[in-house]
Amino acid sequence: MHQRKSKKILIYFFLLILVGSINNNSTNNLKLEKVKNVNIFGLEKKDQKIILYNLNNLDLKNIFFINKKKIQNIIDSNSLVEEYDVIKRYPHSININIKKTSFIARINQNGKFYLIGANGKLSDNNNSGVKLPYIFGNPEIKEVLELKKIIDQSNIDYSQIKSLYYFKSKRWDLKLTNSIVIKLPEKIEKETLDKISIFLKNIKLENKEIVDTRIKNQIIILDE
Repeated sequence: MHQRKSKKILIYFFLLILVGSINNNSTNNLKLEKVKNVNIFGLEKKDQKIILYNLNNLDLKNIFFINKKKIQNIIDSNSLVEEYDVIKRYPHSININIKKTSFIARINQNGKFYLIGANGKLSDNNNSGVKLPYIFGNPEIKEVLELKKIIDQSNIDYSQIKSLYYFKSKRWDLKLTNSIVIKLPEKIEKETLDKISIFLKNIKLENKEIVDTRIKNQIIILDE
């Protein structure tokens, strides 16, 4: 009985060696194909070409050994990209799905106008035909994003803002499309903006008047 078990073990052992040899030979003869297709979705063709050109410079080899970090760096460097995911399609394709950022304002830096994206990046001014408010002054981009976030949370209609003025004291003025100027306090809260919204809806103001809310719990109307 013991000899039969020993013979079975030897047979399984030789079979294992044989199968292993076959697999090793197959692996040695296997040629992994290079990446043939990179498909980008979510951007216009001219913007896709910029990313594709930079990706081609990576000399993408087979799909199993792609340096995902380098691909991410290229996509992250594009000012139009808000979010994205990279999907490998075996055996030799990559799909990149992109959510394009929305633009929230225009700003002048060093004599040139740029678009500020919701992703916090600056893009050339020729990328949008949408009407956007102009920012005057030199705020940090994160300060613009913080202001936009508070306005969106309030009852103030952002589309009715024509210009935003930033002061060195870190205070903002808003100029509406009807030419009314709102002087905001240094600390801007949703509740303050909601009160301003109610005030503007219930009080008839002549054009070119100033609504001063810099003093807490007070709204003062001034002539320009």
